[in-house]
Amino acid sequence: MSFPSTAAQLVTLAAEGGEHSGNHESLSPYLTGGGALFALLLLLWITTRFNRDR
Repeated sequence: MSFPSTAAQLVTLAAEGGEHSGNHESLSPYLTGGGALFALLLLLWITTRFNRDR
């Protein structure tokens, strides 16, 4: 499969997907972003605990 035909298929797929909302009603962007931020901050805190100089 060549690059131009792959790109054309992706454009067609994206155009078809644009007709639907794509978002699930039960997923709140604020909840998802807040959960991701909390997980990253938790990982940062754990990393700094293990990386202390003794």
